[in-house]
Amino acid sequence: MCGIAGLFDTRGKRNFDRALMQRMNDVQHHRGPDEGGYHFEPGVALAHRRLSIIDLATGQQPLFNEDGSVAVVFNGEIYNFQELVPELEALGHVFHTRSDTEVIVHAWEAWGEDCVQRFRGMFAFALHDRNRDTFFMARDRLAVKPMFYALLPDGTLAFGSELKVLMQHPDLDRRIDPQAVEEYFALGYVAEPRTIFLGARKLGPGESLCIRRGQPIPEPRQYWDVRFTLDNNLSLAEATAELTERLRESVRLRMISEVPLGAFLSGGVDSSAVVATMAGLSDEPVNTCSIAFDDPKFNESEFAQRVADRYRTNHFVETVKSDDFDLIDTLAALYDEPFADSSAIPTYRVCQLARKHVTVSLSGDGGDESFGGYRRYRMHLMEEKMRSALPLGLRQPMFGLLGRVYPKADWAPRVFRAKTTFQAMARDATEAYFHSVSILRGDMRHKLFSADFRNKLGGYDALDVFRRHAANADTDDPLALIQYLDLKTYLVGDINTKVDRASMAHSLEVREPLMDHKLVEWLATLPSGLKIQGNEGKYLFKKAMEPFLPDDVLYRPKMGFSVPLARWFRGPLKQRVRDAVLGETLAATGIFNRDYLQHLVDAHQSGARDYSAPLWTLLMFEAFVRNNGSTGADSIASGVACNGGAVYAA
Repeated sequence: MCGIAGLFDTRGKRNFDRALMQRMNDVQHHRGPDEGGYHFEPGVALAHRRLSIIDLATGQQPLFNEDGSVAVVFNGEIYNFQELVPELEALGHVFHTRSDTEVIVHAWEAWGEDCVQRFRGMFAFALHDRNRDTFFMARDRLAVKPMFYALLPDGTLAFGSELKVLMQHPDLDRRIDPQAVEEYFALGYVAEPRTIFLGARKLGPGESLCIRRGQPIPEPRQYWDVRFTLDNNLSLAEATAELTERLRESVRLRMISEVPLGAFLSGGVDSSAVVATMAGLSDEPVNTCSIAFDDPKFNESEFAQRVADRYRTNHFVETVKSDDFDLIDTLAALYDEPFADSSAIPTYRVCQLARKHVTVSLSGDGGDESFGGYRRYRMHLMEEKMRSALPLGLRQPMFGLLGRVYPKADWAPRVFRAKTTFQAMARDATEAYFHSVSILRGDMRHKLFSADFRNKLGGYDALDVFRRHAANADTDDPLALIQYLDLKTYLVGDINTKVDRASMAHSLEVREPLMDHKLVEWLATLPSGLKIQGNEGKYLFKKAMEPFLPDDVLYRPKMGFSVPLARWFRGPLKQRVRDAVLGETLAATGIFNRDYLQHLVDAHQSGARDYSAPLWTLLMFEAFVRNNGSTGADSIASGVACNGGAVYAA
């Protein structure tokens, strides 16, 4: 687990400033405090920060092939590297280290761009091939590891593991992208391929980019996608047996380490299953780490302790106070762009705890998306049954009118909110799901933004993110569609981003057995009825884990990993929210309608409405603007920003 950075001259072979390269690398020192390395040659500069996990003695980077013509910088782990070494040796390649990084340079020589098809793991890497005059970079299939890049006005391609790396370059266009702002206030993050800045992009999940010097810059190539075929007719018994074996294989691969290793243990199904599997594969007690909350509404530590006791783990617990909100500015700096998942606070704390005891930790992330665990999935399926009873052409005018005129009832459970139900019935499946996961829904964002900012958006709607992915989903199964959407959006933009930055802030490597791409591909072949049955989510997963975990861990209501925002904003953070949301920093951007900001603050603090999620989203945006000096209307790009995933001149 590391940090990477670099510059590539797409037009010629200029020499790059070594001091600039050092600044770009130093700013991500936290990602790899053990060692730093550089490589310079005409037209190329590569930098690396190392967190030593495998091959501690000889795994330094940048790393080269036999004659030094191919150089790579790499962040992540190739879990099947030991299988690839003899295959590459048989092709004549000579290895000088025991590191997974060296596999990349030889795989590139052997298979070119298709080398990524052979890798099983989490990775983001960039390599330069001097003989082919080619620069190549890639990101893993589920985008566990980040990759930011920018094509600068002089033809330089800059890249790095975090956006702050690119921000060291004086030529980066740091104007705020209006479309990124729209996406952020809808989703709570800026969706791939955008970043908050007009001049930078993220490589998407399962994408690579190959640039040949002097030739036109192509768009990223998608080398992998998951297909929900749902055509695997295994019985329940057969499916649980195969799932258990596949999980064992995935966990076993991720337990390869030359440094102390452990696991997060929340007391939920996913992390508990990972710990149970680790215990079955290890001769030594597993190290486990949990965060407890002093507010019982958010505390799962009792269930984590039961799992720890059952498997006799070395269990470490720390209690987070329910008023642990002093991380707000820390998080804003950590994530570089606005990020509104408040569970980043406990995630930061559990990473902080884990790093005291281990260098590598396994997590249960990705289970909800692939196994069908979110409550919103079951609600969506209920609504889909109602929607399927009438064609869209009839539903839109009928329920659209009812949704507009019926009074809101936010106090009621969602299934009983007639206005919400009517609105959902008037939409197609993609729009309905987007609406259900939006922090500020379309009508709220319209009120939130100033007229001038809406003009800059030029009609752009963050729904387009979901539309774009839905067009590629290749399924008409209601559950498979929204699982696919989450694998492309929420998992990448929220979950993986949250865990990567929080863990690397503490120089901790987090590995993700439930996001093994072979496991994800296999699960996508199973019928949706094995994932959600009746009102039970993760049906197959829970059945498979019944021999290993107690029922009160498997079948209790899902709690999530959250913090008491609503209470904070009416109590200890009351004045801070008011000052931030209604203060000069946000006003100076010209983005917001102050009357609506006033409404959000007043209605929440009076208890009339729960606007805690929108207010947290605004609070984190204000912290981003303040930290980056992005104030004033001139910091917002005019007109519609460049679309899609194209590499473009800033």
